[in-house]
Amino acid sequence: MKKTSIILSAVILSLSLATPVFAQTVPATGGVSQIQSFIESIVQALITLAGAVSVAFFVWGGFGYITSSGDPMKLDQSKKTIWYSAIGLAIVLGAFVLSSIVTQLATTAFGTAH
Repeated sequence: MKKTSIILSAVILSLSLATPVFAQTVPATGGVSQIQSFIESIVQALITLAGAVSVAFFVWGGFGYITSSGDPMKLDQSKKTIWYSAIGLAIVLGAFVLSSIVTQLATTAFGTAH
């Protein structure tokens, strides 16, 4: 009981001593375009990372296929790895195309805030 009251007191004290933080105002000329470019860079970074991982698994599956030495279990596992990495790469490319289409539609609908 004493521990919880000490922790509760510390939390209340830290909340009462906190200074308020105000949001930064966005200039009228760059609001929507800044958000759009931020989201585009995040999406592009994630797509690049996902594509690199997919290609890495593709190479891993190819290496396993080459070094399977005719073992049916290893051969089947390597085929599955190659197949799943190809599906992943197709999904990543589809996400890239979809994000490009959405960006173009949003730019057409809302325009750029210059």
